[in-house]
Amino acid sequence: MQAHTIKQEALDAIQQLPDDASTEQIMYRLYVLENIRRGQQDAAKGDSQVAEELLKDIQTW
Repeated sequence: MQAHTIKQEALDAIQQLPDDASTEQIMYRLYVLENIRRGQQDAAKGDSQVAEELLKDIQTW
């Protein structure tokens, strides 16, 4: 099975939206998709924080 390209993933995400979706809804869907993709890449490279570290960082804000 061939891996989906980023373009195909974007098209699939847009296709799942209702026909009357606004440009804003489409852009938001693509924004979320991109951030998920980046998070998966970071996790695969080990460039992520565990939840406990993140919570400590948030408490210092």
